[in-house]
Amino acid sequence: MTNKVALVTGAGSGVGRAVTLAFARAGYAVALAGRRIEALNETIGLAANPGRLLAVPTDVSDPVSVNALFEIVKERFGRLDVLFNNAGVNAPGVPLEELTVEQWQDVVDVNLTGPFLCTQAAFRIMKDQDPRGGRIINNGSVSATAPRPNSAPYTATKHAITGLTKSTSLDGRKYDIACGQIDIGNAATDMAMRMTKGVPQADGSVRVEPVMDVAHVGEAVLNMANLPLDVNVQFMTIMATKMPLVGRG
Repeated sequence: MTNKVALVTGAGSGVGRAVTLAFARAGYAVALAGRRIEALNETIGLAANPGRLLAVPTDVSDPVSVNALFEIVKERFGRLDVLFNNAGVNAPGVPLEELTVEQWQDVVDVNLTGPFLCTQAAFRIMKDQDPRGGRIINNGSVSATAPRPNSAPYTATKHAITGLTKSTSLDGRKYDIACGQIDIGNAATDMAMRMTKGVPQADGSVRVEPVMDVAHVGEAVLNMANLPLDVNVQFMTIMATKMPLVGRG
């Protein structure tokens, strides 16, 4: 058991669920944020210490909703040690010229504005708490390095997350706030299971891609979170060993 408190966005499924469960196993108190309370409660039902987990329905693209989330966390737990910015959406996989402005904006609002709003709110808590400081970990995805076909909104936001990670890491120094990024490739979530049936490649072909157990992602994030604040994993890539990332294109 630990006295540390974590907040995970997009905690109702996939990577967010795996990270939440890893934190719970390690004894963290965890606030779970997501749009669907049913999914958040399902995650809590799978946890080792469900009594220390709190579901908070949240729209990370809405400043009012984000502020309410962090107020609840501070009131319930008194502090925040780790924020995992994970919530994300994608746009339809259509040619770039066919995307609507609304589809583009939806992805930007959740994938980029959301982490900014959560980071800003986390700063306000972490810089004034005692002991001071904390850690912010961003889910960058391997799309922060290399795009897939027809993925402009998602890829653009994930490249931008790298810039947010670096700026947060720099601006957080004076408050003892560390910030790192984990880039995840082909974890076996509901979103990624299409890889096992074949997905478009850069050469125009459609191929099956290997996937890995998402539990490994949870353990990797936990390892980043457990470091002392004078140590930081700035960037980590965790991926299915044989996925076509290295050499993609």
